[in-house]
Amino acid sequence: MRRVNLFSLESGPGLDRDGYRRTRTEVGKALGAVRIGFSLYELPKDQRTFPYHFHHGMEEWAIVVDGTPTLRSPAGERQLRRGDVVCFPAGTEGAHQLAGPGSVLLLSSNRVPETIEYPDSGKVGLNPPGKLFFARDAADYWDGE
Repeated sequence: MRRVNLFSLESGPGLDRDGYRRTRTEVGKALGAVRIGFSLYELPKDQRTFPYHFHHGMEEWAIVVDGTPTLRSPAGERQLRRGDVVCFPAGTEGAHQLAGPGSVLLLSSNRVPETIEYPDSGKVGLNPPGKLFFARDAADYWDGE
């Protein structure tokens, strides 16, 4: 059984895209976890974790470790604070995005295969293989048959 200290782990390479600059520490990988995804995100002010999205088959949780990140959800935006825990259920009601400043632990059930939707851009992601498609390109069930 592995033990790690959340605050002693080295963070992996950060993301350097405007609006999404953040660092990520993959706690789950350090523990050798397979079924639970567990990462610590350090979010500078106005920087986000990911584009607004929801999962079709996977639940996620956010736990605020420090700061006052902003949560965007179907209910609108609200500020979170240290100690807040939020559950994002599978489906449209679990759509979310987090923006800094703050440190947030994200936990997820590692479910494969998985489908992720991005309502703002109309994209749908398939994992695996890690491909994105635009929903507007959707085909009828019988197309090509």
